[in-house]
This record gives sequence, C-alpha cells and structure tokens, in this order.
Amino acid sequence: MAGHSKWANIQHRKGKQDAIRSKTFSKLSKEITVAAKMGDPDPEKNPRLRLAVKAAKAVSMPRDVIDRAIKKSQMGDAADYTEIRYEGYGAGGIAVIVEALTDNLNRTASNVRSYFTKAGGNMGQTGSVSHSFDRLGEISYPLSAGDGDTVMMAAIEAGAEDVETDEDGHWIYCRVEDLSTVSDALEKALGESTESKLVWRPQSRTEVDLDTAQKLMKLIDLLEEDDDVQTVTHNFDVPEDVAAQL
Repeated sequence: MAGHSKWANIQHRKGKQDAIRSKTFSKLSKEITVAAKMGDPDPEKNPRLRLAVKAAKAVSMPRDVIDRAIKKSQMGDAADYTEIRYEGYGAGGIAVIVEALTDNLNRTASNVRSYFTKAGGNMGQTGSVSHSFDRLGEISYPLSAGDGDTVMMAAIEAGAEDVETDEDGHWIYCRVEDLSTVSDALEKALGESTESKLVWRPQSRTEVDLDTAQKLMKLIDLLEEDDDVQTVTHNFDVPEDVAAQL
C-alpha cells in the first residue's frame, strides 16, 4: 500500500493559520453535531462522536465549543445534513475524493464541480476513483510514543493491519470496523493518540511536476475553503525539488 504522504504534512503547516483554524473548527463542529444527532449524545456510547470529539481536541478546540456542538444536535431546529462523496480527477489525472456534509445537495454538487473545472480537472461518477483507495481506520502517534519496533508490536497486539513510521510520527492502520477497539487498545499501550479517524488510503502515489502540483494545490485550496467539504483525499506526492519551488 502507499505510504503516508509527507506532502500532506507540509501543506497543513502552510497558509493563513488563523483562517485555517477557524475553518477547521467549523467543520469539526458540524461533524460533532451530525454524529451526536445520528447516535447518542454521549461520546462514550457513540463511537463516531467519540472520534469527532477526539479530532476536535487534537486541534485544541475549546471544550465549550465541543459541548455547544453536541447540544445543538438535540435542538429541534438543528439542520439536517446529508453525507455525500464526490470523486474526480485533478490535473495530470490525479484521483481526488471529496467528502461533504451538506444541507443543500444541489449547491454542493455545483460548487464541487466548478472547483474541478477551474483547476483543470473534471468530476466523475461515484466509484470512478475510489477503487484506487482503501477505506481504513488511521491512528497517529508522535515519535515520542516510542521507537518503530515498540509501536509495531503494540499495533500488532491491538489488531492493526499496518504501521508506518517516518520523521513526522507513527501511522497505524486497521479495518474500519476495528478502529474503536484498536484505538482503545493502543491507548492502553502507548497513551493517547494524536488522532483517530477513517481515511481513504491510496494504493499507490504519483509524483507530479511543478505545473501539475500548482494546479492540484489550487483545486485542494478551493475544495477545502468550501464550508460543506469535510475532507479532501488525493493520490499524488510532490518531490522535494518541486516542493522547494512551491
């Protein structure tokens, strides 16, 4: 399977940090509200809500903001959101998966389609690119959690399927249905993780040149700035010499 994308870490360190932080809080609040509305408002009884709250804590979202999002789910006037996935190709034929939570499907579909077009790509049918990805649970730990062998042994004992370690940390992968149990087992062995979430993991990655990378970054920026879009996943990587030019 394809390795964790170092470029993903690089791009998340860039940009207008305050704006990114605000946008991130907004999207996580929506996910918390939807998770609490669909299940139990108690994170301990609702695996999806527990993951959403953990993701919020990972980016230092204030506790009162988290509580407010959960309370919103119990109000009669809380918006009804639909989960929708869009798939398409960016510049250079790079596969892109977009996950959204929306209260207006027509608006979101129109916006996402326009972003692909503006950045030199095109939106495809559902299933057109997802076959090139594996749907997995991903649990991340900082390097301080232990060396590669220590984390590997803990992951195997917890029931995980794969582990990757690089200079940015440890990434542990498991089946979707095992995410909650594997995460809990790892927490007992290694302490609290940085993040636990469901991801689309590319089966392979394609390195791109400068022109293609610029077009792809434009597409990702457009998508991530949209309030309805929750996650954007792709299968490209940027060589170090190209990253330096970006």
